[in-house]
Amino acid sequence: MAAEVQFLDEWIPERMDPGTVFVLENQAQLGHAQNPYVAVLSCPRCGTMGLITRRQLYGGEAMICGGDQCSAEYRLDGDSICFRATQ
Repeated sequence: MAAEVQFLDEWIPERMDPGTVFVLENQAQLGHAQNPYVAVLSCPRCGTMGLITRRQLYGGEAMICGGDQCSAEYRLDGDSICFRATQ
């Protein structure tokens, strides 16, 4: 299953629908220097917001939702969200 990523130009938390990305300013100041946090991503399944790193946004590194009721596993592939296949 795949879905499309949506990007916001300005930070409006109420507009963060599932699968929405907001790219942060001052990226080098957040997280580890080699792989800093660069954006906020709203889980494509439940909408829980979380910080993501450069590798997660641009490199296809996998993510797991941090929501209390969700454990979605997915990665970004360009403008597509690719969910991990169930086993």
